[in-house]
Amino acid sequence: MFSLLSNNIYLKLIKLIKLNHFALCLMVFFLFVPTFSQNITSFERGQLKDMLNAVKKAIKDNYYDTTYHGLDLDALGKVTEEKLNKATTGGQGLGIIAQFVMELNDSHTRFYPPDRVTKFEYGWRIQAIGDKCFITAIKPDSDAEKKGLKIGDEVLAIEGFRPTRKELWKINYYYNILSPRTAINFRVLSPGETEPHELNIVTKTTAGKATLDVNDLFRMYEFSQDRDVENKFAKINNTIVWKLPSFIIQPIAISEIMRNYILNKYSNLILDLRDNSGGYVVTLEELASYFVEKDTKIADLKGRIPMPPQMAKTKGDSVFKGRVIVLLNSGSASASEIFARFLQINERGVVVGDRSSGAVMQSRGFPMEMGGDKITRYGMNMTNADVIMTDGNSLERVGVMPQLQVIPTGEDLAKQRDVVLSAALELVDEKVSPEEAGKLFPIKWKD
Repeated sequence: MFSLLSNNIYLKLIKLIKLNHFALCLMVFFLFVPTFSQNITSFERGQLKDMLNAVKKAIKDNYYDTTYHGLDLDALGKVTEEKLNKATTGGQGLGIIAQFVMELNDSHTRFYPPDRVTKFEYGWRIQAIGDKCFITAIKPDSDAEKKGLKIGDEVLAIEGFRPTRKELWKINYYYNILSPRTAINFRVLSPGETEPHELNIVTKTTAGKATLDVNDLFRMYEFSQDRDVENKFAKINNTIVWKLPSFIIQPIAISEIMRNYILNKYSNLILDLRDNSGGYVVTLEELASYFVEKDTKIADLKGRIPMPPQMAKTKGDSVFKGRVIVLLNSGSASASEIFARFLQINERGVVVGDRSSGAVMQSRGFPMEMGGDKITRYGMNMTNADVIMTDGNSLERVGVMPQLQVIPTGEDLAKQRDVVLSAALELVDEKVSPEEAGKLFPIKWKD
């Protein structure tokens, strides 16, 4: 027997940059951004150059690697300024600045342009599974559902570009931050079919007002901007499955969950970190502290200045002593990856699923603004340290490889079979079919 439990401990989501992260030319398709006109004026061109200089200075003063991975920032800045001189729209100029930052090829260093008045909702989600990309969710009553885009469809092309696991984060960044589209063309192959087909999916747009809150620059931007952020639990005999959607949660909430829901109640814990894109270091440390019997280093931080290591300070008698399994997929990033690898290194848990994203740098937000009577707000997220695990390796661009790799197929997705959770439950001697496992945590969409 198994039952679902619910929990409202989850605290208010703080708006920070934590991307789940194309090699497309970033200045090609940029849409309307408030503050900048479509036909650029000399004043706006000057604003763009000021913005570029502010971004370049922030990188030179704060980026963790003082060699900037071998880049000559001043020379690159001059080339970028020449491109701004030739830009014909404000949006194109912002794309040029974004490309300047992306030359660092850093998963946690991004440029965030001024916010838009129009809000975009795509109504579908895409994810890398194994070496391919699939549609993993369709919002009811969306144009995607009406046009026949289906869960389990393999995405062969988006706007003519083939998505790959390596480049998918750039697609997320491009279409959610730099250039939201009012319609997107897909070329997909449905499970059981031999011929691909094309669909043009219209985006739902909602008129609003430009934000005045600089913190709103630092939002969790994914294709699924409305992703469910509630902790969920499923009880299966002596096993508790905890679906933790984010580490953007206060450490006290982790403590309350462990003490009230898990400790001394279950023999096995399956921690589902699929699509968890990370969050607070202190929350990672709090969670890790429940799985070690002595104070244990999680990782060292390599930055411009000496930084204390990430540590798991044992909870003593309150440590969870049962079996632990962590579920990962390509959407698991940052704190999720570090936690999973920490358990692997210390032989404290088994990781099941797909290789994680390999985006683990420690970073912070840099809000920026310019103007007098009319303030233009923009910003950056910037890496301030590389995270070196105790085995001497960084997970950046590598990710965590599960001990038990389980890769869902398009047909599994289409039939809502959770083969990963089913396999994990089998490791703790619980027999739950993929079909039953797929019903435990149904996809929820926000209004």
